[in-house]
Amino acid sequence: MPTDELLVVDDLNVAYGESKVLFDVSIHIRANEIVSCVGRNGAGKSTLLKTIGGFIKPTTGSIMFANTSLVGIKSYNIAKMGLKYIPQDKKVFSDLTVRENLELGSYATQDYNWDKVTEYFPKLKSLMERKAGYLSGGERQMLMIGRALLGDPQVLLVDEPTEGLAPSIVTQLQNVFLELSKKTALVIVEQNLSLVSAISERVYAVKEGRVVHEISDESDIKSNVCEQFL
Repeated sequence: MPTDELLVVDDLNVAYGESKVLFDVSIHIRANEIVSCVGRNGAGKSTLLKTIGGFIKPTTGSIMFANTSLVGIKSYNIAKMGLKYIPQDKKVFSDLTVRENLELGSYATQDYNWDKVTEYFPKLKSLMERKAGYLSGGERQMLMIGRALLGDPQVLLVDEPTEGLAPSIVTQLQNVFLELSKKTALVIVEQNLSLVSAISERVYAVKEGRVVHEISDESDIKSNVCEQFL
């Protein structure tokens, strides 16, 4: 693996039973880079992130993170290694408060520095004693990302972070992602092409389980060239 590549996925094939979902997918991520995966619903984008995160075992192919193979490693151990997956369902521990949700994240990582969380999401300070089930969609997303930051991961896999959120929250997340990229790499599955064009350094277009194009030219990304490949 080249020294500047933190995560390398090579010729990845994934199936659910007899139904093949990913076909020979190859991507690479450098440290402190924001990479977006775009495509229509059912293209295989979420499956790609779940497979990297250890929730799905690939049929064939390799996943290398910091020169270590992730294939066959349990998802919780992958998280401990510094690669974390944030699902799109915005599920939190509804019966627990925001504080208790963060305490669970701290227990897993032994990182109790919540200042890094509230620095990115100041609103969570005033919500510490609120049960997470009463949070808005945007507040739940803040909590999920904040919880994932504990332990200082090297890579965040973020699945559809802006789905169903108000434009003001999308703008806030855009700024947060740009700030986060100073400390961690982000792989973001997203259908909001305006967000993709604003924050991405590279874009992978995924169609019917295959990466059909990689876009790295800044002007092409800003002009949403990826849309023609979807």
